[in-house]
Amino acid sequence: MKYVGIKQVLKAVENDEIKTVYIGDDAEEHVTAKLIKLCEEKNIEVKYVETMEELGKMAGIEVKSAAAAE
Repeated sequence: MKYVGIKQVLKAVENDEIKTVYIGDDAEEHVTAKLIKLCEEKNIEVKYVETMEELGKMAGIEVKSAAAAE
């Protein structure tokens, strides 16, 4: 994953730098809502990963992550 974390992924989406966003299905809605809405507006694919822990591992980090992108 090139971008990890809500802030980095949100910035990358705003700058049209990514094609796919991954979101932990167990992330709190108030954390992910703005990102999901922006992805919908920019027609960026959103894929859900079962847990934030699993997403963190996919992204190559040792902590949970609510969002990641490539």
